[in-house]
Amino acid sequence: MSRTLVIIGILLIAIGLLWPVIQKTGLGRLPGDIIIRRENFSFYFPLTSSILVSIVLSLLFWLFRK
Repeated sequence: MSRTLVIIGILLIAIGLLWPVIQKTGLGRLPGDIIIRRENFSFYFPLTSSILVSIVLSLLFWLFRK
């Protein structure tokens, strides 16, 4: 359990450091991401981005499990 938490922590740090590069790829602004803008209100739900990240993580976990 502790090894898993350390790996997750390292992955979060790596994602945080690479975030400027990740933003330039367009992740978070894909077709299917829901953006609602009103006068004093803004709502953003990255539906397509979440699905894409979920698929990639599922594939990675599947590969590492083998």
